[in-house]
Amino acid sequence: MSFSAVVLAAGESLRMMGRHKMLLPAPIEPVVRRSTRRIVESGADEVVVVTGHQHDLVAKALQGLPVRIVYNQDYLQGQMTSVNKGLEALVKPCDAIMVCLADQVLLTSSDYAQLAQAYLHRPHGSILVPYFKGQRGNPIVFDSKHSAEIVQGRRKLGCRKLVQDNPDAVYVHEVGHDRYLSDLDTPEEYIRILDRLAESEHVTP
Repeated sequence: MSFSAVVLAAGESLRMMGRHKMLLPAPIEPVVRRSTRRIVESGADEVVVVTGHQHDLVAKALQGLPVRIVYNQDYLQGQMTSVNKGLEALVKPCDAIMVCLADQVLLTSSDYAQLAQAYLHRPHGSILVPYFKGQRGNPIVFDSKHSAEIVQGRRKLGCRKLVQDNPDAVYVHEVGHDRYLSDLDTPEEYIRILDRLAESEHVTP
C-alpha cells in the first residue's frame, strides 16, 4: 500500500511558556525534525510539512530532509486549515493519507509503518483512528479518495472531531502502547518526554 503523510507543525505552542515546541531539542535535534524524520523513514511515499508560527525557523530545522514544506498563512484559524493546506500540496497518487502531529517525538518509524499496515488490513471503514485503553491517539489514516471532499469542506477532518463527525466511516484500531497518545504541549510534558527518550534510546537519534 502506498501512503502519503501530512505533518502538522503550524501551531503557536501557546502552553509552552514562550518557547516554540517545534524547535526544542529532542534530545539532540529539534522536535519537528525528529518526528518528521521518523515519518520519512517509515516508508511514506510523500511527506508534506505544514508550517505557520515561526515558519522560517521551522523550515530551517527541516533542511535536508526529503519533504515539501508549505506555509499556512491561515494557521491562526485552527488545525483544520493546516490539514487542508497539506492535502492540497500532495501531488503523488497514493492509497491512503496519514495526518501526523509534529510533536509526537516518542513515535518511531516502525510505529508509523505499523499504523499504515493496520489501515491496509482494517476490517471496515475508510478512516483509521488509533486507540489505547479507551483513549484516542494520533496519527489518523484515511482513504485518499476523501481528500477532495475534505478540502472542499464536505467532510470535516479536524483531528479532535473526527470520530464524532464521521462515526460511520471510522475504524477504531487498538494499539499496544501509549506512544500514540503522547502530547508535548507544556514544559512539564516536555520534561517527561525527554526522560522517556533517555530511558528507551539512551539519548540516541
